[in-house]
Amino acid sequence: MAGKSKSPRSLAGTQPDPLKAVQPYASSKVKVAVTDIDGVLRGKYLHKDKFASAVDGGFGFCNVVFGWDMTDSVYDNADVIGWQHGFPDVLVKLDMATGRNVPWDDEVPFYLGDFVNVDGSPFPLCPRQLLKKVIARAGKLGMQPMCGLEFEWFNFAETPQSWAAKKGVDPTPLTPGMFGYSLLRTNANREFFNALMDEMLLFRVPIEGLHTETGPGVYEAALQFSDALECADRGVLFKSGAKEIGANFGIIPSFMAKWSSQYPGCSGHVHQSMTDGKKNLFFDEGSKKTARAGMSKVFESFLAGQIAALMEFAPMFWPTVNSYKRLVDGFWAPVKPTWAIDNRTASFRVIPGSSKSTRLETRCPGADINPYLAVAALLAAGLHGIEKNLKLTAPPVTGTNQGSENIPRAPRSLQETADIFRRSDLARDWFGDTFVDHFAATRDWECRQWQDAVTDWELKRYFEII
Repeated sequence: MAGKSKSPRSLAGTQPDPLKAVQPYASSKVKVAVTDIDGVLRGKYLHKDKFASAVDGGFGFCNVVFGWDMTDSVYDNADVIGWQHGFPDVLVKLDMATGRNVPWDDEVPFYLGDFVNVDGSPFPLCPRQLLKKVIARAGKLGMQPMCGLEFEWFNFAETPQSWAAKKGVDPTPLTPGMFGYSLLRTNANREFFNALMDEMLLFRVPIEGLHTETGPGVYEAALQFSDALECADRGVLFKSGAKEIGANFGIIPSFMAKWSSQYPGCSGHVHQSMTDGKKNLFFDEGSKKTARAGMSKVFESFLAGQIAALMEFAPMFWPTVNSYKRLVDGFWAPVKPTWAIDNRTASFRVIPGSSKSTRLETRCPGADINPYLAVAALLAAGLHGIEKNLKLTAPPVTGTNQGSENIPRAPRSLQETADIFRRSDLARDWFGDTFVDHFAATRDWECRQWQDAVTDWELKRYFEII
């Protein structure tokens, strides 16, 4: 093992029920959190008395969390938030349904919050509010989205201090070699592996399956299916929680889309279906034995919507410059808006089965997603197809994407997709002008930081020879 947990605990038999009611006032403090535009969890501890007043009235949180990037550099191209506005507080209302205790932080109570305007309306840049807006639009159609997330990520035998000393170069993978589904590699780090499974369950982020993937030190976790908002909450909490648990073992988990050109990238697959509260609206018994393999007309329209809108919403599930390094032919990540039945080479994998299991797996997003924005984008695209009764006219691909020869591939840069997103009337319809303009501006900023950087690749290529 890379290290021992700082707070060892027995996880068998003596732990509290993960579904127990949280008792925040039994603690002297409460942890509260929101997410920024990149999906990074930002938060603070509140004294229990301050928390008590925040339960009803909310509390102020500096709006700079939407005015800077993930390194806390302030955007110079944002209109809604910036130095020109003085970075005032925005009200955060706690969602009491998100209450849970943090097992690796002495069971401190924890809650997520939503940003709201002074009049109580949703703050337009809040990622969680954006997803709730899409879910509400689904509700007007009599539908409730159900989702599940899968993450692949690499783990490194590093600490923030050791990584800083290496100046961001040559991290040490937790284990060597390409060894997917390996019990041997799992056993080599079983304390960390078990802590992820057990402590995440107590944190109300149940992991259905956890295994090694192909690559040095890479794992994959499938989070349990739930309603869409809970799914995105779990996604955000899983990524942050994995990093906090990993730190107890001298491990840095990285959800970067592609950390090395030698290895496959890290995906963030999203499973989706729709229910009316009684049945799975994606399943049709009558088409079970046809070429559509049990897909309902609703499912077909949902899928047609995702195919049609994929590129217009792309920065919401390929959000960083690095996201596009993952989109390489032959490296598992789909690069075209193709669909297929139970075929992992397509962007949209229709998973046939019973009324309980028929669903869509959208495989193109990476692990670097902001779960709220990615889920919102994919649901909006699918619901657009349902609202417009779009027909699934494209045939499914077969084999290794046979049948996709004339389908254009995805853009290879964030700047391209950010420009498409900015011009999209569909994005403005679903997400609003304020969000679209701000998010596109933040992606422009991200591209500019990359353009201004001098990389290792440039030094190795040009330093001596030119």
